[in-house]
Amino acid sequence: MTQPYPNIFNPLDLGFTRLKNRIMMGSMHTGHEDFGDEGYQKLAAYFAERASGGVGMIMTGGISPNPESNNPAYDSAMLYREDNVPLHRKVTEAVKAAASDCKICMQILHPGAIAANPDAVSPSGIRSRINPIKPRAMTEEDIERTISDFANCAKLAQQAGYDGVEIIGSAGYLISTFLLEKTNKRSDQWGGSYENRMRLAIEVIKRVREAVGEEFILVYRIAAMELMEDGSSWDEVVTLAKEIEQAGATIISTHFTWHEARVPTIATRVPRAAFASVTGRLRKELSIPLITSNRVNTPATAEDVLKKGWADIVSMGRSHLADPEFVNKTRSGREDEINTCIGCNQACLDHTFEGKLATCLVNPRASNETEINLPPANPIKNIAVVGAGPAGLSFAITAAERGHKVTLFESSGEIGGHFNLAKIIPGKEEFHETIRYYNRQIELHNIDLRLNTRANAQDLEAWDEVVIATGIKPRTPQIDGIDHPMVFNYREAILHPERIGKRVAIIGAGGIGFDVAELLAHAGVSASLDVEVFAREWGIDFNNHPRGGIQGVVPRVETSGREIYLLQRKDTSPGRGLGTTTGWAHKISLQRKDVTMMAGVQYTRIDDQGLHILSQDQASVLEVDSVVICAGQESDNALYNVLNEQRDDVHLIGGAELAVEIDAKRAIDQGVRLAASV
Repeated sequence: MTQPYPNIFNPLDLGFTRLKNRIMMGSMHTGHEDFGDEGYQKLAAYFAERASGGVGMIMTGGISPNPESNNPAYDSAMLYREDNVPLHRKVTEAVKAAASDCKICMQILHPGAIAANPDAVSPSGIRSRINPIKPRAMTEEDIERTISDFANCAKLAQQAGYDGVEIIGSAGYLISTFLLEKTNKRSDQWGGSYENRMRLAIEVIKRVREAVGEEFILVYRIAAMELMEDGSSWDEVVTLAKEIEQAGATIISTHFTWHEARVPTIATRVPRAAFASVTGRLRKELSIPLITSNRVNTPATAEDVLKKGWADIVSMGRSHLADPEFVNKTRSGREDEINTCIGCNQACLDHTFEGKLATCLVNPRASNETEINLPPANPIKNIAVVGAGPAGLSFAITAAERGHKVTLFESSGEIGGHFNLAKIIPGKEEFHETIRYYNRQIELHNIDLRLNTRANAQDLEAWDEVVIATGIKPRTPQIDGIDHPMVFNYREAILHPERIGKRVAIIGAGGIGFDVAELLAHAGVSASLDVEVFAREWGIDFNNHPRGGIQGVVPRVETSGREIYLLQRKDTSPGRGLGTTTGWAHKISLQRKDVTMMAGVQYTRIDDQGLHILSQDQASVLEVDSVVICAGQESDNALYNVLNEQRDDVHLIGGAELAVEIDAKRAIDQGVRLAASV
């Protein structure tokens, strides 16, 4: 049979070694790196599971080359002494035992001004906007020592059994801050002209190559597009890439952001492979292989990128959080069984920036491989699950995978629960993928799915155990006139936006309020489905590549023409409770669509005039013709309350158990963990 993905599974010859396929698991910091022996045991299990899943190469999370480049409390996330080496051997040995032909490389990351360290350093002592610590300007002796530290770190990585290292020279980390005039004000040989500003990157590559020899993979991660007005010009990117090639790099990996940039690059609102064409443009200038990344989450997308000649290797980091068997499933024609990354960032990047263990919303076992075990069920039970939202689906397929016989009741005509609302929101179309995955798993595991069936206590008497996952329902606040015909709850507004008028007040500025505002303000093709629309809305010029990819480009958005007010009772800035790595983009998107956001609002009544409010002790009327209520949720747990009085083998999970927010991350995690224990 013809292989449907010939480019993915075409080995890549690097001269002294080869990659068995063109898929790389990209670098992601899990948090295990910070916690010594126990952390590295868990990290080893995490990487081994992905290696056995068929990936050609793995890149670890960033490891610091010296004490000033990391939080001093996390010594094990550094590699600068020989006594650090045994920890890393746990990882490399586990990967080689799982798949001897899988390459594993270690990323060397010096954060520079972003380091959570009182001794942080940078080229000119300029503080990063995202770090309260003001770094110290490096002396020439500091720079020379740091170059030696990179080389020493790479040599130790080689001793630990890694197949290579990646030097990250992008994103606002140390090397990249030498490259830009905005962060490098030096007047010595390390500053001034671009030739001087790129000297550090070149010297690091040269010194690392000298330390490790010729037969060791050396990747340099280049800032191909910082997405800042004062970023690199295209000529500078090409010049640096050619010098890095000459200095001894095996591969160049393209990166598309700076931590301070205000353009989304990896969130679900970004189109698939949106930035890969930039890699393709750079690839024409070089003779060594290039890696592309960012929002490549399906085999078809990866194959298309390779077929177009845009890259030699495709980095798919979060895709391997979501499904460690991604490559094996692709090779064996089981693409429909892949648990696709939806780019939500909620459990991976948000967790990292919040100091939590990185995992995955759609796969809670990610990073928890030693904690969440799924052995064959003994004894096998007949289990009824009521509710086919994220919690019920998560439990049902995990329990069935273990061998339990599962019957899944759903009162509506489709599975998915609130995911069926999310997938309608412009920029969240990827949620279709999770529903597709669950439907396929229901088929594979012979789950008895009963749609359009509202189960009652009597219906459930025959099962050994019952899981109630009936979810949530919109909360109705106590406002005079709440039953006025112009009032809609968020479900009604999302499912029937055509019923909403031209002047709208949205009560509640949490995640669902922002989603409703996005839907009602949107017009035209969703930017997440069209690279040209995305580029236009975020002011990116992929064709001419001005400085940083955006200099002089004015974002242009198309709107529905509605006049929209997004209101909240709290005095804090609307959107503060949204995801750490995605909330700012939601807010910018609505601001560009002229949505008016108001905090500290009290709602006094709704009548034919509109919504009467009190703001800053001033009474006023918003003369709207529609009011959408996004003021929280209530648990739909009436059935559980009845059953819990009758039997002791009933479980309550998801929103039915706790309805503080619409929280799919918590719901799916609860479902998996309960299924692992029954």
